[in-house]
Amino acid sequence: MQKIVECVPNFSEGKDQKVIHAIFDAAKSDKVKVFELESNPDHNRMLFTIVGEPEDVMNSVFGSIKVATKLIDMNNHKGEHPRIGATDVVPFVPVSGVTMEECVDLSNQLAKNVAEELKIPVFMYEASAKRPEYRNLADVRVGEFEGIKKEMRTPDYGPSEIHPTAGAVVIGARKYLVAFNVNLDTPEVSIAKDIAKKIREKDGGLPGIKALGFLVDGKAQVSMNLVDFEKTNFDQAYRAIEKESKDRGVEIKSSEIYGMIPLESLVAAIKSSFKADTFKSDQVLEKRLYE
Repeated sequence: MQKIVECVPNFSEGKDQKVIHAIFDAAKSDKVKVFELESNPDHNRMLFTIVGEPEDVMNSVFGSIKVATKLIDMNNHKGEHPRIGATDVVPFVPVSGVTMEECVDLSNQLAKNVAEELKIPVFMYEASAKRPEYRNLADVRVGEFEGIKKEMRTPDYGPSEIHPTAGAVVIGARKYLVAFNVNLDTPEVSIAKDIAKKIREKDGGLPGIKALGFLVDGKAQVSMNLVDFEKTNFDQAYRAIEKESKDRGVEIKSSEIYGMIPLESLVAAIKSSFKADTFKSDQVLEKRLYE
């Protein structure tokens, strides 16, 4: 069986299209598939998906990290989304024929390359975490770029001082993640922040949900990472936000899935929304055609 991994690198640039496409193009090669480029000027952030064999994916993302290091100066960066570096976070996800342990090994190899060649401090998170206090991405990002610039924490790889322009980077291995945003029909960002606190797991909300409230395109947004869609899927998160927003006299304007999601997440949403208990992914025509 061919070994396939996914990598979804996030970079701290969402405004300058030349920089965005330079970073995106640097990942491209005939050995990997690179797609689903997403960027947002309010978050001032971009991401895309790389899929292929482990070594090829690692080489691909390293090419983009090198370009981001050259083109992004974190001293001039402002955006809604938390971040600590030009290349903010790089997760590896096992897709087929690859174990989580192999993705952990891959993340460590990339971390060594970034630290040694680019002189950027690296923190390891999720399954790759070397310290329990850094397993959660939000905990690594505490203080963001400005905070670690003033008081640098001990990284897992690389120099003990922050890179002067590229900051630091978080690298690791994790399960599939569904990035899901719900935009409210109000500019009152305090409502989004209140709903995010209500639904996220760490504050007693739904399991597997990380959520924050932002102002994006003039509207309040509940921005979520669903770290285990088998516990809480995006349709369940939507319904929870719909209830909370109605309780506050606010309507939902729109929602968006950010980046790629696994087919089984869509199947689960159909089962839940339409009580289609017997529906399965094998009923999707394209899946059967390309198996």
